[in-house]
Amino acid sequence: MDINETSKDGLALEYELKLTAQDLDSKISTRLEEVAKTANMPGFRPGKVPMTVVKARFGDQVKGEIIRTELDNGARDAVEKNELKLASQPRLDIVSYEDGQDLIAKLMVEVMPDISIPDLAGISVDRPTLPANDDEINETMSRLADENRPTQKVEKARKAKMGDVVLIDFTGRIDGVAFEGGTASDHMLELGSNSFIPGFEEGLVGASVGETVDVKVSFPSDYQAEHLAGKEAVFECPVKEIHEKGDASIDDALATKLGFEDLEKLREAVAGQLSSQHAMALRQAVKTNVFDQLAQNIDFDVPPSLLKAEYDGIAKSMSGDDGHDHDHDHDHDHDHDHDHDHAHSHAADENLDDAEKAEAHEMALRRVRLGLLLTEIGNQNNITVTDEDTKQAVMQQAYRFPGQEQQVIEYYNSNPDALRELAGPMFEERVMDYILEIAKVTDKETTVEALYAEAEERAKPAKAAKEKKAAKKKAAEKKTAEKKSDTKAASAKKAPAKKAAAKKLAKKAASKAKKS
Repeated sequence: MDINETSKDGLALEYELKLTAQDLDSKISTRLEEVAKTANMPGFRPGKVPMTVVKARFGDQVKGEIIRTELDNGARDAVEKNELKLASQPRLDIVSYEDGQDLIAKLMVEVMPDISIPDLAGISVDRPTLPANDDEINETMSRLADENRPTQKVEKARKAKMGDVVLIDFTGRIDGVAFEGGTASDHMLELGSNSFIPGFEEGLVGASVGETVDVKVSFPSDYQAEHLAGKEAVFECPVKEIHEKGDASIDDALATKLGFEDLEKLREAVAGQLSSQHAMALRQAVKTNVFDQLAQNIDFDVPPSLLKAEYDGIAKSMSGDDGHDHDHDHDHDHDHDHDHDHAHSHAADENLDDAEKAEAHEMALRRVRLGLLLTEIGNQNNITVTDEDTKQAVMQQAYRFPGQEQQVIEYYNSNPDALRELAGPMFEERVMDYILEIAKVTDKETTVEALYAEAEERAKPAKAAKEKKAAKKKAAEKKTAEKKSDTKAASAKKAPAKKAAAKKLAKKAASKAKKS
């Protein structure tokens, strides 16, 4: 097979692969002869099938096999003989082929750039530190105490008010028909906790014990349960008891209620959880400082496909169309092979203006360059993630889903891309540790406010773009609503997601600390 480079545009190369008609016919004939020796066809003894019959029966199949094999071999030879370091999966297309004519194919590849690692010992990095903060611990303890105030049944007849805890039954109906998941008995509900659909808790304010209240609510159009989305419902709620909250107290009783031996153990758990939470933010801050220093010392071309994939991901995130909460403090993808499918039915950046597109492009370029640089640093210094490391990471993921551990393990074992997604962050962390050992690192004390303010600042581009889009959407929705009748507009009032109040930081802190 003849292989010739036909074009070169930066890191994008094209090769022409030519398989002559004579060579192709020869290989097809040789293969058909091999097939004829073992062919077993009705009416003929094994190995005695006439070649004309073999060719008629197997000719197209053999031709396809030979062409695929020869092109695969040609592509591999082009890569190996030219010592190409591929950045993405090569693309191979047949340009022209007819029976009796030469077969011409085109191989398109993207290669890795030559990356020069900067002098790591010459970079200076600030590493933020956070001293113990008793005020923060005390504030968290106070929130825990407030959220866990004891309640006492109200014996004197009075109406329920915000802040009360009511004991109720409820039955939800749509068009007079009870629906699945809309019924409960002896449910304790704190009025003002925002744990139910907006309007539900407000509808119980003013109710008395022994009274049955009909609470009218609306499910949002994007409600996760499709059979309820956009529907109006009426909840029949018998009020059985009203309880009022007592004073908040920070004592051993609070600790015991939360599952701890005493107040000191609770305080230690809260302190530990806060410290763990801040440790993640501190680690990300020092990584960002490293990235900033490295970015000043790198300037190389990047493979177009990697840049486009990263750009599309950022653009969709900024547009608010990706359906995921991305952490924009990270400077590159953790998946260092960048083998993602980014095919979309529409342009990822169609909702961005020119300034936002430029911002997304610069961010993507930075992330890809840093990702390639970290990979090169790791490769040159034999930094690896072993199979055993990956297995442990899989087990950690499995433990997050009690009762479903085996399904999680099977998912990762049958999904190489998912395994790489686990390995990527581990590789990055080890490379980062290596850099921090060599670089000039200066510890600088910071505050909780400053630490998270910096994280918020790094997230501003994407956040601003999302807020801009949300504002446009809200304006459009308002304009549409104004065209509708008052009755219809009222019935379309947006409600929240399903019941299940978001737990506050303090409670989460204690809960997680208890498990650690």
